[in-house]
Amino acid sequence: MADVVLENVTKIYDKKKILDSVSLNIEDKEFLVLVGASGCGKSTLLRMVAGLETITDGKIYIDGKCVNNVHPKDRDIAMVFQNYALYPHMNVYDNIAFPLKMRGYSKKEIEKKVQEASEILDLGEYLQRKPKQLSGGQRQRVALGRAIVRQPKVFLMDEPLSNLDAKLRVQMRSEIKKLQKRLETTFIYVTHDQTEALTMGDNIAILDKGVVQQHGEPAYVYEHPANTFVGGFLGSPAMNFIPVTVNNGKTSINGVEIDIKGEGNLILGVRPEKISTDGEIKLPVSIDIEEMLGSEKIVYFEVNGAKCCAKLPPEKQIEKQASLAFSLRDVHLFDAQTGMKI
Repeated sequence: MADVVLENVTKIYDKKKILDSVSLNIEDKEFLVLVGASGCGKSTLLRMVAGLETITDGKIYIDGKCVNNVHPKDRDIAMVFQNYALYPHMNVYDNIAFPLKMRGYSKKEIEKKVQEASEILDLGEYLQRKPKQLSGGQRQRVALGRAIVRQPKVFLMDEPLSNLDAKLRVQMRSEIKKLQKRLETTFIYVTHDQTEALTMGDNIAILDKGVVQQHGEPAYVYEHPANTFVGGFLGSPAMNFIPVTVNNGKTSINGVEIDIKGEGNLILGVRPEKISTDGEIKLPVSIDIEEMLGSEKIVYFEVNGAKCCAKLPPEKQIEKQASLAFSLRDVHLFDAQTGMKI
């Protein structure tokens, strides 16, 4: 088992910074999720930990050892890819056993480790099948099994669930989390899916344009976003951002004057689930559209010219000209220029 430390890790392609001085401390047995939009650098960072990408600057440590110049096969890591990377001509048993055969394990040792992995992943009845005879979820479990048998210090996972349908993704999220707890191994998991990040990680690191915007426990990051990017990225629907100008601690929102801490041009952030029909600050709004989602209703409207939405109970009846409310304790204030929380 091992911790992973990244110190000012930088990657430059063709004079463009893909990653800019990324520093993270991932503790032994921790499940860290790297999350961000496509092109933010998260997969590149994972590949640098694996040794599949060179480091332009900075250092990476695995179990206290700098691995900048260590070959991938000597880093004692296992990587699970988005496309599973299974050998189509081999059955499940041979796919899982392959890394052990390459390392010269005896036939008896291989059989023991494959049986253990297949039991953990409920693959026993599929060991003689070829990958094409398996479902997407079963193929993903085979890929996990091939990583498990190596008993690596660190598991690296690059968008492993993105090829699965929505229902199977939910199931596999819990399976991978249970697997990590059972193996007691360090996991670094890359995804663009905020739901995966919030539900799976002990900690999450949110990347944008090669920079870590915030790093911490999912609940804390959700409740205390460091800037408008984090507030807007986490949450579905995203946080509402309302531009306000504060003079002497007062501002006007949709014609309603309120007291607010701060001064000058600010952005007021409030999450859709914190808006209701009853609260400290009531605003007149015109409802543009309603979306019924079974367990909740999403209503859309404008506040100070900004498009906003609220999550309401599905049975809540609301007129086109309505009054929606929130409390100041649920408000986040950001600097209008920098986007940083104040």
